[in-house]
Amino acid sequence: MNIVYMGTPQFAVPTLEAILAEGHNVTAVFTQPDRPKGRGRQLASSPVKQCALSRGLAIEQPERIRRPESHAKLQALHPDCIVVVGYGQIIPQTIIDIPRFGIVNVHASLLPKYRGAAPIQWAIAGGESVTGVATMQIDAGLDTGDILLMRETTIGPEENAVELSERLSHMGAGLLVETLRGLASHTIASRKQDNALASYAPILKKEDGVIDWNWTAARIHCRIRGFHPWPGCFTVFRGQRLHIWKARLGGTATQPAGRIYARNSCLFASCGEGSELELLELQLEGRKKTESAPFLNGHRLLEYEELGGEINR
Repeated sequence: MNIVYMGTPQFAVPTLEAILAEGHNVTAVFTQPDRPKGRGRQLASSPVKQCALSRGLAIEQPERIRRPESHAKLQALHPDCIVVVGYGQIIPQTIIDIPRFGIVNVHASLLPKYRGAAPIQWAIAGGESVTGVATMQIDAGLDTGDILLMRETTIGPEENAVELSERLSHMGAGLLVETLRGLASHTIASRKQDNALASYAPILKKEDGVIDWNWTAARIHCRIRGFHPWPGCFTVFRGQRLHIWKARLGGTATQPAGRIYARNSCLFASCGEGSELELLELQLEGRKKTESAPFLNGHRLLEYEELGGEINR
């Protein structure tokens, strides 16, 4: 097939590589414009652009895909199919209508669950034990198109969003190749999504990382894993923001929710419903990450010390 590929993040790279390995003709790669990054705010290329450059592929980086000039370029390429993986812009109907096999999207959830921008993060944060990848035909809605193929996998009890994203990116690549074969041979029967079963995974915000210690330890643990590395999960300790980067479920708490305490040289926080979370890796704002033992050595805990409250300005 002649394929136009649209993608931006690292998650989209394995699919592009799989399409090329399958022998398809990628006539152009559309990706987001270079953006300032890091402390120096130097312009940085997206992972998909870097992959495309290494393969000698034609690259387009329009600010807005819906502008007439983008439509004209895509029409001139005569794609059989447009493949979209985490592109980062809404595709208008005028472009959806161009390829004869439509636009195929790889989405990192078992649709119609977790439609939206952050399905991996919210699936973990929501305590799901199973997730997966789906290929679907893009329509004018938000992840509402007909499902082509779907494949599921379990979520490890300690797996975080970075680890799960890496696994799903390769699963999605394989599923996309299988989908293209099915479309070419007319052996795929698409099916409509049941909108009544839909749930949403909105783009993450900084405030999503705030820990409410009245939540159960299990819920907080899921959010710590799901929101790694951004926005992370954080609280306040002695007037300073404290990130909790890694934790595990403890036993039964004997103190009110929000207390922080040491036991057998380990660090714990009491949570809602009498549950307890062991804090394994922490970081006070402006300092380096540290494991619990050095943290305890540097911060001698007081009796009845609490987490939360206001940050000192």
